Amino acid sequence: MNAPLPGHTASNPGVTVPALLAVDQVSLEYRTPARVVRATHRVSFEVDREDRFVLLGPSGCGKSTLLKAVAGFIRPSEGEIRLQGQVVNEPGPDRIVVFQEFDQLPPWKTVKQNVMFPLLASGTLKRREAEERALHYLEKVGLAAFADAYPHTLSGGMKARVAIARALAMQPKVLLMDEPFAALDALTRRKMQEELLQLWEEVRFTLLFVTHSIEEALVVGNRILLLSPHPGRVRAEIHSHQYNLHSLGGAEFQASARRIHRLLFDEIPQAETEVDFADIRIAY
Repeated sequence: MNAPLPGHTASNPGVTVPALLAVDQVSLEYRTPARVVRATHRVSFEVDREDRFVLLGPSGCGKSTLLKAVAGFIRPSEGEIRLQGQVVNEPGPDRIVVFQEFDQLPPWKTVKQNVMFPLLASGTLKRREAEERALHYLEKVGLAAFADAYPHTLSGGMKARVAIARALAMQPKVLLMDEPFAALDALTRRKMQEELLQLWEEVRFTLLFVTHSIEEALVVGNRILLLSPHPGRVRAEIHSHQYNLHSLGGAEFQASARRIHRLLFDEIPQAETEVDFADIRIAY
């Protein structure tokens, strides 16, 4: 069955729902000593509320650069990014980034203090309310018992959970995650994917997630945008809500992973796109 187009709901296909986040014909560039390099070329996509939207592509396709542009750290050379209809020009507390490296946690602050810090620094909450919210989200990620521990006593997976709790405590409109589990070992990475999905089921935040792993994209995302090698262009958008961690190893899951690999790196014959990719919108 074909998935609904962005901006429409399955239950009310004739009713247009404005996207929470719109990336509209965005090209991004960066300067080297020798020249200006184009990272992405006229990329467009929309993220709806409560989406788990994944940017997937090989190294150098501009997916992390796109995430930084959504965060407001980079301005597009053309096109625009809109959050709830407002053009994004700078960073803001409505978009919080969780990066791959979790040693960003100040070592002199306890776990609770690390989660409280952005709430206090931004003036979002007073200390008492910030402490209550920090403890609430530490409970959500299963670290309430470690509220008074220091980062050096935590495992990599636990540091990842603190970073996620700290981001969610700000209650952003969009949670941005840039390959957050790439530095973890395989078992811990799988556990973190599971915990992220469980947390999403409970909190229902909007997620924009960057990865270069096809399997992770299928597990974490309900929608996946495929980006071509440098400069990044949109190759296709895939609806993957039917998959979860229990799908790993299944024949259908592996077949989808192979099709995505061909879409990313090979030319897809027109007949094959019509027959095998009914749930995929090709964007050549």
